[in-house]
Amino acid sequence: MKSFLRTVLFNSFSLFVLSQVIPGFKVSGGLVTFLFGGLALSILFIVIKPILNLLTLPLNLVTLGMFSFLSNVIIFYLLTVFVPQIGITAFTFEGINYAGFVIPKMAVNVIISFIVVAVGQSLVVTFLSWLTKK
Repeated sequence: MKSFLRTVLFNSFSLFVLSQVIPGFKVSGGLVTFLFGGLALSILFIVIKPILNLLTLPLNLVTLGMFSFLSNVIIFYLLTVFVPQIGITAFTFEGINYAGFVIPKMAVNVIISFIVVAVGQSLVVTFLSWLTKK
């Protein structure tokens, strides 16, 4: 029970961080929406992710695991279906120019937005798990 509660809190915090960082990720509502979204995301990861990993096993074997992000993208799509206050839309990345390194301005479509949100959530939750590891 304690680990499930920790997972819900980590997912809720990751939803908050992503809503602040990624312009295409919108959460309408307050703390209750973040907590409910974290709970729904945790349940989806527990129930749906093993099934999706089993279904995408041949693609994961062929690509040496590089295709495993697809299950996270599908889970985030299901999250936007089950929790209508959470939305992932297309956005425009404004670009970065730092010390001669330039990433130009570009439009990001919805599919890439889902991938960016899934990777960002994975990074935030992994970092929080690393911080709280004994």
